[in-house]
Amino acid sequence: MARHSLLQTSPCGWNLRFVSALLASMLFCVDIVLVILLQQEDMYLDILADSCAIFAWLVHFSAIWVLQRTIFRRTRGPLLLFLLVLLSVPNVVITLIIYCHNQEFMNFAQPLKLSRFVLASVRTVPLLVYLLAFIFPCIPDPGYTLYINAVDGSPLISEHPQPDTSEMVAEDGSGCVSRLFYLWLTPLLKRGKRGELDKPSDVYHLPQKLQTKVVFRYFHQCWETCRQRTSLSNRQNQWPRPVSRNLMRGTWSSNYQEEPLEVGGDVRLLRVLHKAFGLWYYILGALKVLVKILSFAGPLLLSGLVTYMEEDGSPASTGAWYALGLFATTFLASVFQNIFVFEVSKVALSVRAALMSAIYSKVLQVSSSSLASFSLGAVVNLMSTDTDRVINFFNSFHELWSLPFQFIVTLYLLYLQVGLAFLGGLGVALLLVPFNKFLASRILSNNKHMLRFKDKRVALMTEILFGIRVIKFYNWEPHFNHRVTDCRKEELTHLKAIKYLDAMCVYTWAALPVIISILTFVTYVQLGHQLTAAKAFTTLALVGMLIVPLNSFPWVLNGILEAKVSLERIQCFFKLTDQDLQAYYTQVSPEDSQTSVLLSQGTFSWLEPNDPKEVETTTAKGSLLLHNLNLHIAKGSLVVVVGKVGCGKSSLLAALSGELNRLSGVVYVADREAGFGLVSQEPWIQHASVRDNILFGKDLDLEFYQAVIEACALSDDLKVLPHGDMTEVGENGLTLSGGQKTRLTLARAVYMHKDIYLLDDPLAAVDADVAEHLMKKCILELLGGKTRILCTHRIEFVHKADMVVFVNNGTIIKTGTPAEILPMVETVSGKWKSDHNRTEEGTSDAFHSEIKDDVEQEEEKPCPSHDLCVEDDIYQLGVEQKQSGSLSWRVYKTYWFAIGGVMAASILMSLLLMQVSKNLSDWWLSHWISELKNNSSSQTNGSLSGIPHLLLFLSGRLMSAPSSFVQTLPSSNMSSDVRFYLMVYSSVAAANTVFTALRAFLFAYGVICAASVIHNRLLDRVLKATGTFFDTTPMGRILNRFSSDLYTIDDSLPFILNILLATVFSLAGMLVVISYSLPWVLVPLLPLALFYHRTQHFYRHTSRELKRMCSLTLSPIYSHFSETLTGLGTIRASRSSARFMEENARLLEQNQRCFFLSNAAMQWLDIRLQLIGVAVVTGLAVIAVIQHQHSSVDPGMVGLSLSYALSITALLSGLIFSFTQTEMQLVSVERTEEYSTSLPSEPQHQNTQLPPEWPEQGWLEFRSVVLAYRDGLPNALDRVSLVVRPGEKVGIVGRTGSGKSTLFQSLFRMVELNQGQILLDGLDIRTVGLAQLRSRLAIIPQDPFLFSGTIRDNLDPCGRHSEQQLVDVVEQCHLSSLVDLMGGLDAEVGERGKLFSVGQRQLLCLARALLTQAKLLCIDEATASVDQKTDKLLQQTIREKFQDKTILTVAHRINTIMDYDRVLVMLGGKVVEFDTPTVLMQNEHSIFNRLVGQKGE
Repeated sequence: MARHSLLQTSPCGWNLRFVSALLASMLFCVDIVLVILLQQEDMYLDILADSCAIFAWLVHFSAIWVLQRTIFRRTRGPLLLFLLVLLSVPNVVITLIIYCHNQEFMNFAQPLKLSRFVLASVRTVPLLVYLLAFIFPCIPDPGYTLYINAVDGSPLISEHPQPDTSEMVAEDGSGCVSRLFYLWLTPLLKRGKRGELDKPSDVYHLPQKLQTKVVFRYFHQCWETCRQRTSLSNRQNQWPRPVSRNLMRGTWSSNYQEEPLEVGGDVRLLRVLHKAFGLWYYILGALKVLVKILSFAGPLLLSGLVTYMEEDGSPASTGAWYALGLFATTFLASVFQNIFVFEVSKVALSVRAALMSAIYSKVLQVSSSSLASFSLGAVVNLMSTDTDRVINFFNSFHELWSLPFQFIVTLYLLYLQVGLAFLGGLGVALLLVPFNKFLASRILSNNKHMLRFKDKRVALMTEILFGIRVIKFYNWEPHFNHRVTDCRKEELTHLKAIKYLDAMCVYTWAALPVIISILTFVTYVQLGHQLTAAKAFTTLALVGMLIVPLNSFPWVLNGILEAKVSLERIQCFFKLTDQDLQAYYTQVSPEDSQTSVLLSQGTFSWLEPNDPKEVETTTAKGSLLLHNLNLHIAKGSLVVVVGKVGCGKSSLLAALSGELNRLSGVVYVADREAGFGLVSQEPWIQHASVRDNILFGKDLDLEFYQAVIEACALSDDLKVLPHGDMTEVGENGLTLSGGQKTRLTLARAVYMHKDIYLLDDPLAAVDADVAEHLMKKCILELLGGKTRILCTHRIEFVHKADMVVFVNNGTIIKTGTPAEILPMVETVSGKWKSDHNRTEEGTSDAFHSEIKDDVEQEEEKPCPSHDLCVEDDIYQLGVEQKQSGSLSWRVYKTYWFAIGGVMAASILMSLLLMQVSKNLSDWWLSHWISELKNNSSSQTNGSLSGIPHLLLFLSGRLMSAPSSFVQTLPSSNMSSDVRFYLMVYSSVAAANTVFTALRAFLFAYGVICAASVIHNRLLDRVLKATGTFFDTTPMGRILNRFSSDLYTIDDSLPFILNILLATVFSLAGMLVVISYSLPWVLVPLLPLALFYHRTQHFYRHTSRELKRMCSLTLSPIYSHFSETLTGLGTIRASRSSARFMEENARLLEQNQRCFFLSNAAMQWLDIRLQLIGVAVVTGLAVIAVIQHQHSSVDPGMVGLSLSYALSITALLSGLIFSFTQTEMQLVSVERTEEYSTSLPSEPQHQNTQLPPEWPEQGWLEFRSVVLAYRDGLPNALDRVSLVVRPGEKVGIVGRTGSGKSTLFQSLFRMVELNQGQILLDGLDIRTVGLAQLRSRLAIIPQDPFLFSGTIRDNLDPCGRHSEQQLVDVVEQCHLSSLVDLMGGLDAEVGERGKLFSVGQRQLLCLARALLTQAKLLCIDEATASVDQKTDKLLQQTIREKFQDKTILTVAHRINTIMDYDRVLVMLGGKVVEFDTPTVLMQNEHSIFNRLVGQKGE
């Protein structure tokens, strides 16, 4: 019942019109009473007119009452009603004019007539309210509830006394008064004040029209319209309804999915934005014009009021009109300015939602080859920096035209004062225009270069974070620190240029008013005119009005130029070619209905097909071209694809899934719309729970889920996990080993229930027994009846295939039964050294590899005796902790010392000198005018006494002394005194410009120093952080510090801090001058200060938390975006794009909620501060008028009081805003400081006594070693004791998760021991520095990680080896033909090695190890992705090159370690067997014996 009654309530607009009509009729009734009491001649005429009005309004009242109960209640109602009310406007205006001209109605001695005048004035209020209520009806959507949980059966109004802000919708359904004063925000502000804003879900939901999906659908409609160049119907042009309430609840329904909306074609982005948001944005421009006009009305009314004060015997009505005018203009200007700012912020928010959604949607659709032209850093920057800059355009554009408008009007008023003399000063201003244009072009140029280096730095940081373990293993931190620092230096070089050019802009425009005024005076005198004090002061006042537009214009121009650059970058991205699966696959089904996959004369390339020359020279470039592919696969068959490393196996799977460019031939896939079950060679894991990774958005079918778990050998692991399958894994499976990742991705693919499975070597990273289990239980049994295409190097499983496909050099050599193909594989493998290796598989996953968050360390990681290991707390990995409360002084102190103590003090001193010189010039003008008073008539003194003081408030933004102050002074020649005063004023003003320049350039230098120091400290600490930190921290969170937070420190923070410092010093200087000249003005300011303090205190609690939540909700957007780019191939193959689009919308919506409410809170404060200023001005004006009646007021004092009342209000408002904004921006310093000081670091000490040749022998001993990765996790190594003799070759085997790779982790001290010792040549490795230890050891890690750059950079990044040594190791690793083909050692490897297959990357990592002269080599399954023949050759190379070295090898292929000296068998973190292979084989109960037996089978 409550729900029904509330939904039937009339909209706010109808209620206001209802009340207005009733009030108007009542006012006319009162007027009849007054007419009867007056008994005038025209009494009956007035009674008739009033009676008609009463009747008309009552009829109107009845009509509204009836319409409210009809369907019209959801509209504005008939237009005729509005027109009828509009007819009464002339009546009210004419009545008021008549009353104003008749002095009797303004006479206090005739109260009845005065009452009629007041009544006529009051009648304007209901009329105005009615008209506004008609224009802004505040009608909510009929089917749109104001509470998220308002479903049938649940009460709409909460029973709790405190409303739950997390279930409320912002602004929608609020009345006009509530919207005007932001009363709808009060519950949220109170919650913030109580300190209960803990998480983003605590804030309001977005208004309907601002919801992310609603905005993006509307944007897409406009995109389509622009593409088709046809107009949409009226219905389409309206904002559409929200599509899914699941978005608001933060849940996803798998029953409702839509494909990502296409954003492509040759469409100009600016044109789409214009169509989507232009109309409302331009309407807001009209509001801006109104605000500017009202700002000019203020000074004129102030002038009139002071003039009125000077005239004795002036009627009180005149003063009352001036006071009323002051109130009306300042009030309306405040209200309209507030509405304008908030509405523009809404438009900007809509554009942000549209652009970020469009970029994400584009990523899901763009072809892999096109996407390859953008690095990961560049794409992430499109979402962050570039989008932000485009948003800033919406704040800047209206200023671009309104500032010149203000400038022109001021110049016109100046012309009225000094005639053509003002042209002298204007000439200098015009000369500065081309200079400013030059500065702007330089800023634009530097900005482009800075963004390029920023992209490069962010991309490099992304690679470093992905390969951090490889960097630590090889002790490359100093080298990569140097590389990033070099990038940062280049970036800061251009940032420095931008800041200095900005400082030059600020200086030239700030100095301009002084130059204009001095030149104007000189020109005026040279033209033969006589300079009087009146003209001097008025001219200076008007020149002072130019400060705002001239100071602001460079910033506005700079913002628009930056937006232009970013818009072009986003436009380039949108122009990339999309996947066209309709054209890629043939739509014609083959005659054989049992055909699952068909390739006929297929030619495919990883390159764009646009340039034929590129395709022809593909081989020369090292990018694999698949050619002449003919393949027929029947439904339900198991097809095994074999071939050497780099032959094109992965590329064949990519061709089937649509990720390559088809140049010719036919591709047919049965039921391709259903997608594929894809297991990529580089496993992709989401940052979610084990269950969510397997379900991948599907509903839970418990029986099938258990079967998948069992088939993928995950059952035992889930039993020992603290939260079972609800345990969360790190980003991209950070906390899993390579084998664990593979099995989890396999389980995900199997659970998808697809008809076709593409399995890219899932058996490579697992042990022999696990591989046997996966082949039997999963691939053959659970997936039996499905079409399975399996790429593998494990020849032992080939005989189980229905068909074998032999691939070599990018083409299918032969297809047939295992018996037919296996002999060919052996033959060709034997010849492979003479063949030309082409990049393959992994030019491979170019759709992964391109923007691929390459697999994190696949080495067995943080694992105890079970497979999956993770934080004990399920939520710990996923949730970033939000700081709470006010910023600590430590943050301010950090920034102070980052600038430099002396430099920061110098900046403050220059600011002080600048302000003192400014106030001194004001004081000198006061002194000058007082001296003129002594030589002038008393009349002149009286008329000018207030004027000099009016110059003091020019830093305020609302008022300036108007031209109407000018009084005609007696003519006299310009005396030497005037020259003297002018000279002193010029000198002080010149000093002011010098201090202004000093402050501008010192500040620019200081903030660049701070940006450099903060980045270097952050980078240094992150590179020194422990491995555990990277295991438990999502990469997006770390990257956010290096991109978004650093951009804030580089750009946003200096900008707002500059304003804050200027405001503080300006306010301090003004208060000092006021106290000196008019101490009584401080009296009303004391309670005002108290109110200000309470208001801003109430506001700052919530605004600070909202800003923190803005930062907090931004990281998941970037993390999800990176995750999407990483798994793009899997997402598209499984046809899951729609679900990921929805997830992005949910994360973006959460972030938009915080941004919207942060903006709203700012406007909540602004309207209150503005109204306080209005109240003070009106109060002072009224007091002045009343005092004037008693002849007890000084006009000069009135002018001073009013001008300062206005300017101090503006400054205090600016102070709170700039302080709050600075505090918000300092959150970025807080976040970087958190990492710079509190990250767990690796020990940095060095052993100065360490012999240079240590270790000489390679003797290794483990003594009762106990190791757990984190507190609360089981021991990964449990009392391990063993001795490895010098030069011994030891093979290490054991089930996945048994602790094999953990031995290497402990040896390299990636994780410190809990107990025990590790001795190397008898020396405890804990006594050796980490850099010393790691540089003396060699490792080939499980993850073959390459960094972007050349082959030479990847082999020898520190440049320690000769050319010949590099050529030799490449030859020894059987890569010489491939390297020669690509162009030698200086050929690029692509971003994270994308131009190489996984197997080829492993060979390059082996080459790195061969370059080292270490006595101890650790090999962690380094040849899992190469074919068996190559593996044998590599093992032979290792034995020859490391003949006298100690070697530890973790192996899945048992045959590779059969000739090793000893074999170590691990189980559950313990040593269970350690002896020669011969002895272990003779023991029938040996685990090793069993493993070899399984291998034999």
